[in-house]
Amino acid sequence: MEEEQRGSSAANALKRRRKRRNICFGMMGVLIFIVILILILAFTVFKPKDPIITTNSVFLSNLRFSVDLARLRVFLNATLDVDLSIKNPNKVGLKYTDSAAQLNYRGQQVGEAPIPAGNISADETVPMNLTLTVMADRLVSDSRFFSDVSGGQLALNAFAKVSGKVNILKIFKIHVVSSSSCDLTVFLFNSSVGDQDCKYKTKL
Repeated sequence: MEEEQRGSSAANALKRRRKRRNICFGMMGVLIFIVILILILAFTVFKPKDPIITTNSVFLSNLRFSVDLARLRVFLNATLDVDLSIKNPNKVGLKYTDSAAQLNYRGQQVGEAPIPAGNISADETVPMNLTLTVMADRLVSDSRFFSDVSGGQLALNAFAKVSGKVNILKIFKIHVVSSSSCDLTVFLFNSSVGDQDCKYKTKL
């Protein structure tokens, strides 16, 4: 009788061990499946994409220009209104840091406008209007400025860059960068902007 009880107890213990082992294997299988699913979603549906920054238009909102031949001086005050849009093509929100748009003349920065930090929801496009004022003193310091003025036009470059992070499934934080560079010509005699040529670049 005692031997039968011992045999029954051993069989029950073996069954319990097998049951615990099967539960453990089952939990491991579910965990592995969840990890694989997260990885698949992270690199397919939620694959990080760079924001797209686009320069829609550049307008000359203010231009005061005069030449003092007697003193060989040039007076210039100009303001450019730049209409930008930033698109977040990701399926999650984008958080970008403080940045700035720059106005350049022959490789030298002659104007700047801040781009404050912000958030862009998934698949959202945010418009942004910036005002760039030309720093005349920096223009005058370039010896080629006077020859450009005598020709009635200034070749400028408007550059904007935005960098930030996307949080994929609250696990992966990916750094993204986008920039826009537009070459343009300011025609001094009729106070207009033309010959705009924009190039865009994105980088993970």
